[in-house]
Amino acid sequence: MINRSDIEHIPVNGLLLLDKPGGLSSNQALGCAKRLLQAKKGGHTGALDPIATGLLPLCFGNTTRIAGIFLDFDKTYEVTIHLGETTDTGDTEGEVVSRSPVNISITSIEQALDQFRGKLQQVPPMYSAIKKGGVPLYKLARKNQLIEREPREVIVHNLEVHDYSENNLSLTVKCSKGFYIRSLAMDLGEVLRCGGHVQVLRRVEVGRYSVHDAITLQELEAIPGHEERRNQLMQTDHALNHLVKFEIPEEKALSFCQGQTVPLTAPRWDGLGLIYSADGTFLGLGECDGVGSICPKKVFA
Repeated sequence: MINRSDIEHIPVNGLLLLDKPGGLSSNQALGCAKRLLQAKKGGHTGALDPIATGLLPLCFGNTTRIAGIFLDFDKTYEVTIHLGETTDTGDTEGEVVSRSPVNISITSIEQALDQFRGKLQQVPPMYSAIKKGGVPLYKLARKNQLIEREPREVIVHNLEVHDYSENNLSLTVKCSKGFYIRSLAMDLGEVLRCGGHVQVLRRVEVGRYSVHDAITLQELEAIPGHEERRNQLMQTDHALNHLVKFEIPEEKALSFCQGQTVPLTAPRWDGLGLIYSADGTFLGLGECDGVGSICPKKVFA
């Protein structure tokens, strides 16, 4: 039988789909999960604001090396924007800086939303983790320092209105990385000339992963024992099973794991692929070099 001290020293690797509660920062939620799993190393794959709930993929151990891949995934949010009030943060955590009467039809709102669909240039909010001179913008914002921000190209794949009542506009937004829902709320409020801020925000999808497959901190804590809780983790290769899979001969596995290129014996592919040995062991991530070889990018074996 494995005792408690042995469990605490077993490396914890894998991906946890967490349904983050409101009121916690992403780092605080990560800290809670690390404690419950007795994991030494962990990281999130794209922060959620403290007021936001929903899907927060967490990587542990050597799986933290794929966190950057998740950052590139599209995200889907359910958001309620309250029109008629502007806050300094763009959400309910901030102070109200202006109020305006709202007498806007849903038709006018739909017309205004058209300019936020497809490719667009978006200016990030001051209250963000983007750094200027090595300092996060939110720290400068707290000192009442307004810094000019360069617009960034983002994509809104889908923007759907669900409800509009009592100045509350409910939307579903599927967007590319780098898109700020708070900027959408503030920009829409500006276009409508009444102001607006995020009242409720929930992330429901990251890439192909859904919040319906996630676990809450309360549910994780209710599972008795660290070993049982670790059964909730998805292994690294399973977390990336949307990638092409390629098997290399057993005699080439060591070369791959040592960072050497190995011959490609199947049709080439674009981007990263999952590389396995002939016995089914996951070795790591590799790319085709275009001249008949596989180049190791991240080795896990």
